[in-house]
Amino acid sequence: MKHNILPDDDGGGRRIIGLSLGAFAIFFLLLSRLWYLQVVNADDLMNQSENNRLRFVPVAAPRGAILDRNGKVLVTNTPSFSVAVIPQDVKDKEQLIDNLARYLNLDRNEIETKWNKGQGRAKYYPLVVASGITRDQMEFLEENRLSLSGVNIEMKPIRAYANGTLASHLLGYLGEVNEEELNSEKYQEYNAGDYIGKSGIERAWESYLHGTDGGRQIEVDARGRFLRTVAETGSSVGNTVMLTVDLNLQKAAEQAMGDMAGAVVAMDVNTGEILAFSSNPDYDPALFTGRMPPDTWKQYLEDERHPLENKALKGMYPPGSTFKIITAIAGLEEGLINENTTVECNGSYKFGNATFRCWEHKGHGTVNLRRSLRESCDVFYYKLAERLGVNRIAAYAKRFGLGAPMGIGLENEKGGIIPTEQWKLKRFGKKWFAGETLPVGIGQGYVLTTPVQLASMIATVANEGKIYRPQLVKRVVDADGKVLKEFTPQLAGTTGLKPETYRLVKEGLFAVVNEPRGTGGMARLWEVKVAGKTGSSQVVRDSKAGMAYKYRDHALFVAFAPYEKPEIAVAVVVEHGEHGGSAAAPVTAKVLRAYFEGKGVIKKPVPKVQPQQEGEAVAEPDRQAAPQAPPATPATENRSGNTDR
Repeated sequence: MKHNILPDDDGGGRRIIGLSLGAFAIFFLLLSRLWYLQVVNADDLMNQSENNRLRFVPVAAPRGAILDRNGKVLVTNTPSFSVAVIPQDVKDKEQLIDNLARYLNLDRNEIETKWNKGQGRAKYYPLVVASGITRDQMEFLEENRLSLSGVNIEMKPIRAYANGTLASHLLGYLGEVNEEELNSEKYQEYNAGDYIGKSGIERAWESYLHGTDGGRQIEVDARGRFLRTVAETGSSVGNTVMLTVDLNLQKAAEQAMGDMAGAVVAMDVNTGEILAFSSNPDYDPALFTGRMPPDTWKQYLEDERHPLENKALKGMYPPGSTFKIITAIAGLEEGLINENTTVECNGSYKFGNATFRCWEHKGHGTVNLRRSLRESCDVFYYKLAERLGVNRIAAYAKRFGLGAPMGIGLENEKGGIIPTEQWKLKRFGKKWFAGETLPVGIGQGYVLTTPVQLASMIATVANEGKIYRPQLVKRVVDADGKVLKEFTPQLAGTTGLKPETYRLVKEGLFAVVNEPRGTGGMARLWEVKVAGKTGSSQVVRDSKAGMAYKYRDHALFVAFAPYEKPEIAVAVVVEHGEHGGSAAAPVTAKVLRAYFEGKGVIKKPVPKVQPQQEGEAVAEPDRQAAPQAPPATPATENRSGNTDR
C-alpha cells in the first residue's frame, strides 16, 4: 500500500508552504529589528534611557560686579527665585500655563511666549517662564505642586543696583535673551530664560561679566521627582569691571540736574577718562530684570523728558554758541582774524535778502575776539563764517573729532553732523548756499554734536591739542583679583594748531566766566579759576519766551578748570533749558565744586552743632565756609531777558 504524506490536494500544500514562509519572514524582521536596536542604535537608546532617569539642572553664574574708579560698588548681585518648566514632564501644557498664570498673577501670553522661546531645545532642559517671584508666590507654588507637574523653582542671582537709578544709562540693564540672539553665534552658549546685558556697560562687557554657568546632574524617578544628585559642576562668577567714573561726582552731576532733562559728561583733560556720565532723567534698571509694572512703563513712554533715551551718548544737539570756539580757532589759524580784529555789531547782519540777528538785539557795538567770546556776539561769527566758508569750518571741527563717534566703547554711539558742501549734496542732492554757512558759524543750521563730543572738544582746548579717546573702563579683574585687562590713555590724535591760537581762545573763555558782561558768570568758583562757553540752541525758528516746553531752546555750557593747569572738562546740555548761562552754567559749577571738594582743593561746608536745649543739638551750615553766590554782573541781568545764542 502506498502512503502519500502530502495533502490530498495541491491547495493544502501551498498553504503550508506559504505559512512557513510568512513565519520565517516575520521571524527575520524581528531579528533584524532586534539587531538594529541592540547593535546599531544601542548608544542612542542608552542615552535616551539615561535622560529619562538623569536630568541636568543648570546653575546660573553670578555676574561680575561693576565698580567706580575708587572701588565703590555700583552693581552687584542678590538672590532671586525663578520658575522653570521641564517640557518632558508636563502632561497638559495648556492647563499648566493656565495654572501658573493664575497662581503667579501673570499674563498667560507672557508665560506662553517664554515657553515658546525654548522650542527646538531638548525637552528635558528647563525653561524659565517667570523670574523674580516673591517668597509668597514661591510658597504658594509649593502648596499647589500636585497640579504643577514639570515645574521647578530655581534660585538665580539677579542684579542689585547699589545706588538705585544712579547712572542707569551708563550701567545699562539686563533682559532675557531673545530668540534672535539665541540663534546667533555670539550667544550660542546661552539658553532660553538666561539674562544678558541689553545696554550700557552690561551690554558692552557682557562676555566678561557673564561668568561660566555650572550645573547639577540629578536622578529622578519615573514621575520626574528628585532622588539624588549624581554630579555637580560649580559655576564661576563673572569678572569685575572697574569704571573710570567717580561715584561722588556722578551723584553731584545727577543732583545738579534735578528734574531737568539733559546730559552731563565730565572728562579728565589729561587722560580722556570719563569721570561722570549722566543722562537725565534716569530709569530704574532693576525693573527690567524682573517684571516691569505696566503703569511704570507707560509713565516712561509718556514722559516728555524721555527717560529711556541715553542723551549723553545718543543725544544730538545743535551746539549753539559753544561752537563759536571752533569758528574762532578756524579764523585765527587761517589768518582771517587776530587779537585786534574788530567787528561792528548793531544787532543784526544783512546777507543777501536775509537778515541774521544777534541775540543782543541792541547790538554789542565794536567787538574784538575776546569780547565776542565773552558776550557771545553772533554778528562777529556771522561775518567770520562768511569769510571762512563751510568747508574750512568743517575741517577745523573735524580736527577736534566732531562729526564722528568718539569710540567711547558703548553701542550705538552717535557721531553728530558737521556739514560741508559735499555732505549736503550727498544727503539732499542739493548744492550748498552761502547763506547756510552763517548759522553754522554759531553752531546752528545742520550742525549737531553729542554731549560726549562737546566734553572732548573743550578738553582738547584745555590741553591745547591732544584728543584723548573717551575712556570708561580702567581695568577688568577676575574672581582671584588677577588683572585681565588694564587700560591706559589713548591719544586719538592732535589738532596741530598754533599755541597762540589756544592762548587767545582760552583767554576769551576765561572772560566768559570771570569778567563783567561774561555770559557764564554762574559757573564761577571763587577757589578755582574756571573757563567756559555758554550756548543756547534753537529748537524751532523764532523761539519766544513762554513757548511750550518742547519748543524752548536747549541750554549748553562747556568748561574746564583750573584755568592755569586744567584737570577736568565738563559739558552740560539742558534740554529746553532756554539759556546756557542761567540753566547749564550752574550745573557745571556744582559738578566742578564736587570735583575740587573731592580733591581737597575746596573745603566742604562743615555743619556747626549748636545746642538748642540742654541735651539737644541742631546742625546748621557754617556760613563762612559755605560758598557764596557770585555777585550779579550785567551779563547775569541780560540772561534773564535775552537769549545767548
